[in-house]
Amino acid sequence: MAEEVKTEEKKEEKKIGQILSTIFKVILGLVFLGLGVWAIWHWRRDLINVIQGCIGPFLILAGIITLAIAKE
Repeated sequence: MAEEVKTEEKKEEKKIGQILSTIFKVILGLVFLGLGVWAIWHWRRDLINVIQGCIGPFLILAGIITLAIAKE
């Protein structure tokens, strides 16, 4: 009888631990999302420059892949 009570208590502790862990992960995820949005808004001009700078290498890579596929 006492063993059953102990196992039930352990199961409840595990459930509480899992709930707290999940809540912590959700809060941490929301904080990261907020920081990401803030960073994009704050450095939007730099981000646009990076995207513009990546267009050329992306097109070169797409061309190489296309040629490799056509070769087969």
